[in-house]
Amino acid sequence: MLAACSAVAPVEPEVTVTGAAGEAPTVTYLTPLTVDETHRETVWPGTGAELVEGAPVLIDFWLENATDASLVKESYSTSPTPRLLTAEDLGTDLYETLKGQQVGARLLQVVPGGAGVDYPTVTVLDVLPTRAVGEPVPPDPSLPVVTEGGDAGFSLAPTGAAPPDELGIQPLVRGTGPQVAAGDVITVQYSGFAWDDGTLFDSTWQHGLPVSFLLSDVPPWAEGLVDQPAGSRVMLVVPPSYSLGVTDSEELSGKTVVFVIDILATGNPAQGAS
Repeated sequence: MLAACSAVAPVEPEVTVTGAAGEAPTVTYLTPLTVDETHRETVWPGTGAELVEGAPVLIDFWLENATDASLVKESYSTSPTPRLLTAEDLGTDLYETLKGQQVGARLLQVVPGGAGVDYPTVTVLDVLPTRAVGEPVPPDPSLPVVTEGGDAGFSLAPTGAAPPDELGIQPLVRGTGPQVAAGDVITVQYSGFAWDDGTLFDSTWQHGLPVSFLLSDVPPWAEGLVDQPAGSRVMLVVPPSYSLGVTDSEELSGKTVVFVIDILATGNPAQGAS
């Protein structure tokens, strides 16, 4: 008599992830870690917006070589990584790990290797918001009205009044994350408008992904965003006396402009590397 055949369930790798939200994780396992197929696990679920197919996703990650638990690459000491939620942009493994998740989730992915990597990897992923998350702040009636939505992220209704002579700083949403410091690299989504008629001249929402840069590269932002907490949405009214730095443009010369900025993340790489 032939013995009945039975399927053998794959052995799940014993990997422990500890650490608080917003901080680099600690990953514990015995090395060398051997896995035959990709393993995915939700360390904790997200409570924010569900990720949307083809839309931007922002992640912090910690990637180790599971042969000896050596760190390959991480983003916690620099700035989070923006991608589109597609298999083409993320690769099949990472896409499958992130698909259907919500903002705020911490995820574990263990991959046996392949696709140009000849060793098994252990990756921890934190899913970050791609727009401001916090408490709305009552608007100043003397400032333009900001409406959320559309391909530009926002629209701006001009007041018809003469522009102010000084830098205007108006929080629209108050976040609860770390405060922006002068030497930080910030990750943002933003839209820029002309004060006089509300014409849009620049928007990361149209470009497709959040951007990260050194705050001091844009002088009015360096002045207006310091001490604002991550998660905030801030309106900056910038008179023409300010240089716009990386957003400088001849067509904006002599004009007052308005930025609507969602601060997604902030950090000091020099401190992270110490």
